[in-house]
Amino acid sequence: MSNETKIIPLANSKKGFISITTITEPYGKGTDTVASIAISLNGADIEWKVHIPMANLDEVITSLQAIQK
Repeated sequence: MSNETKIIPLANSKKGFISITTITEPYGKGTDTVASIAISLNGADIEWKVHIPMANLDEVITSLQAIQK
């Protein structure tokens, strides 16, 4: 089961996008919710996907903000 998905156009591509959502029980009943980030280069196929446990999300966000500077 997934929640609302945020679609962000992928910079420097014609059709690519980044998809961000949360997935509850991604690995079966009783598993923890994850943030799911997927990237499509052609606008159709997902080339990369990562699931980040919600417990790690704050540290991942902080790390991404640090490399943006």
